[in-house]
Amino acid sequence: MKGMDLHDEISSQYALSPQDSGRLKSIIQTHHALGTAAAAPNMCTSLIARRIGAPAHAVWPLVHDFASRQRYKHFIKSCHMREGDGGVGSVRDVVVISGLPASTSVERLEVLEDERGVLSFRVIGGDHRLHDYRSVTSVNEVTTIEEERKVVTLVLESYVVQIPQGNTCEDAKLFADTIVKLNLQKLEEVVMAPLNKEKMKEDKHDGDEKC
Repeated sequence: MKGMDLHDEISSQYALSPQDSGRLKSIIQTHHALGTAAAAPNMCTSLIARRIGAPAHAVWPLVHDFASRQRYKHFIKSCHMREGDGGVGSVRDVVVISGLPASTSVERLEVLEDERGVLSFRVIGGDHRLHDYRSVTSVNEVTTIEEERKVVTLVLESYVVQIPQGNTCEDAKLFADTIVKLNLQKLEEVVMAPLNKEKMKEDKHDGDEKC
């Protein structure tokens, strides 16, 4: 799907304001158009969106933390830094949980922009099927224009990956999309758990005061 078509689809699906829709278009064009690699015949690309009912400052710290095992990554068993301290250029060794067609991954952090909420890493080694894999994640605070206007976070994650020999682009996307979607689902659960707990406390307190 072309970037513009995807931008329109996301803006409509998540009921974004015109201002946020325009900003989203710029974000997709700047950070999620993965360059000439995506146009190569042996590569495929995809972009996944996930809406999280929390402000960006509650989401970004979990995405930002490249130096330690990311709590929302389903399939990471362990992680330690090979080079660097978590800044751009750092390299981490990841051990993958059993059951996947992979065992290890070596990943280099290529972009980390705190002000814009953007992180990108590239897989540079390991034992897995995601060859020439590069991922970009952006954390975007937006305001919905539904009946009840809400400040939420729209997380976009795009990737480009080499199509394994004997597979089609759709085969490669099915595998990678599934992992990304499960990770973003887990990210939402981790972000929302303490917020929901705090809301329950507040509701209980309000209920006690009315008694």
